[in-house]
Amino acid sequence: MSRIELEQVTVRVPTVDGDLRILEETSLTLTERRVALIGPNGSGKSTLARLVNGLVGATTGRVLVDGLDVAREGRAVRRRVGFAFTDPAAQLVMPTAAEDVALSLRRTHRDKAERRRAALEILAGYGLEGLGDRSVHGLSGGQRQLLALAGVLATGPDILVADEPTTLLDLANSRRIGDLLFSLPQQLVLVTHDLDLAARCDRALVVDGGRVVFDGPAESAVQHYRTTA
Repeated sequence: MSRIELEQVTVRVPTVDGDLRILEETSLTLTERRVALIGPNGSGKSTLARLVNGLVGATTGRVLVDGLDVAREGRAVRRRVGFAFTDPAAQLVMPTAAEDVALSLRRTHRDKAERRRAALEILAGYGLEGLGDRSVHGLSGGQRQLLALAGVLATGPDILVADEPTTLLDLANSRRIGDLLFSLPQQLVLVTHDLDLAARCDRALVVDGGRVVFDGPAESAVQHYRTTA
């Protein structure tokens, strides 16, 4: 597994009344295969997750992924860390499903025809066979989330950060996406409000008020959150 390190990291944003601290000073080392981040809305858990690939920058301290400084070696880090958003519309940028996956394959498949063949194979592997020429806007919510994950994973990241990937889905599709996430070989950092999903992880962090208030085995963390929320 990869090694994610936060060394005395804080995140602050400027406001008219001065800096607002989004994340209090945090030091962590994450090496487990499945790590969940749970906590109330606005707690800072998504901010913590976005530090891993530089979507949010640390105000102080530093973030390392396998020894690479996210602030200084962002391109190399982003090749290792894929990010899946809550709303797949945030990352589906091409007109059709096949074109969207093919966009992720430009670096590894130079030939356009070969890139399309590879994209169609990837779609089939994620249960989207026959939908390559379908408009991304014509897909169901579950299909769009699968497509977004397929595009991220097509780049071959070592780590997948998934920010509430089941929030917008119905129960059946939530289970489908959850099962997919836990079948992946990649290290998973999962931000979620789904406590049953969080409990399936190896480790979980409870974040509240910009602080990690509990850090331990996932089931223990979920129980802590249930009793204190």
